[in-house]
Amino acid sequence: MRIEDSVALVTGASRGLGNAFVQALLACRARKVYAAARHPSSARIPGVEVISLDVTSAADVTLLINNAGILDDQGRLLLQPGSVQAAQREFETNVLGPLHLSQAFAPELARNGGGAILNVLSVLSWISVPGAATYSVSKAAAWSLTNGLRHELRPQGTQVSGRHVGFIDTDMSSGVTGDKTAPQEVVRLALRGLEAGHPGILVDTISHQVRANLSATPAAYL
Repeated sequence: MRIEDSVALVTGASRGLGNAFVQALLACRARKVYAAARHPSSARIPGVEVISLDVTSAADVTLLINNAGILDDQGRLLLQPGSVQAAQREFETNVLGPLHLSQAFAPELARNGGGAILNVLSVLSWISVPGAATYSVSKAAAWSLTNGLRHELRPQGTQVSGRHVGFIDTDMSSGVTGDKTAPQEVVRLALRGLEAGHPGILVDTISHQVRANLSATPAAYL
């Protein structure tokens, strides 16, 4: 996937990682960048067309970045009251949102030469941690979705990649202590991996460690 001269749509683009994706795409000379946000007025960025997820307004897209995601406070533990409702809200955004957009744009990507889809995943796609239980479930489903899309879209020449990372220094992880990666560095490595054609893009030490230990004894997810 070539970033320069691409036409990209980034969801969840109003702040944090999504905003970093938009800025990096502009710096990489993408021909056109669409920034999709729940509240378009919050994502005013020079040189970027802001849309409220009207898929008909971005028919020339060659790169779809499914970045939008939520972490619901009511889903910290699986057995606590409210966790089912939290899981439903997270699935709507973290799993069904990328699925809807992938369905909508797959025909356009095919018409535009194949293009690529980048799904923003997490190290929590592989493990579950206390404090983000239902989020971990949704990200595991998003990883499975990414793998399924890769198989179904390969015949039309669409590259599907998933980006994994531990904690990013954004509002979503503001209450987390420990090492965090700057969103600009996450985006730099994600776009580099996308251009190299990597199906799974690991952008920090913890994601490499966790993936390497999935088959260890005991396995990382235990």
